[in-house]
Amino acid sequence: QVHLVESGGGIVQPGGSLRLSCEASGSISSRNVMGWYRQVAGKERELVAASFSRGPNTYGASVQGRFTISRDDAINTVFLQMNSLEPEDTAVYYCNFRSMAPIVEYWGQGTQVTVSS
Repeated sequence: QVHLVESGGGIVQPGGSLRLSCEASGSISSRNVMGWYRQVAGKERELVAASFSRGPNTYGASVQGRFTISRDDAINTVFLQMNSLEPEDTAVYYCNFRSMAPIVEYWGQGTQVTVSS
């Protein structure tokens, strides 16, 4: 199994920045996808960004140009740099890990991001 621990959430003013991190531990496959999703109460969970071990990064349309995903495989950690934050970015952000060998998916417990003046 894989255990995911998120950190870096908090409260920021509009236009501010935050950097989230997610460290994976356990049975880590070299072929995987690590990413970030977010969810607001009453709405569906949506993709924010994803990083493929053998492919490019991808982003949700609403965060393109503002957020950047990166990863450090030496420490099994994925980061999400969030700039120019807007109130609409307020949500619980969840780390996601998908292994291709074996095929399995894991979720972190989430970290709250609040953008407010």
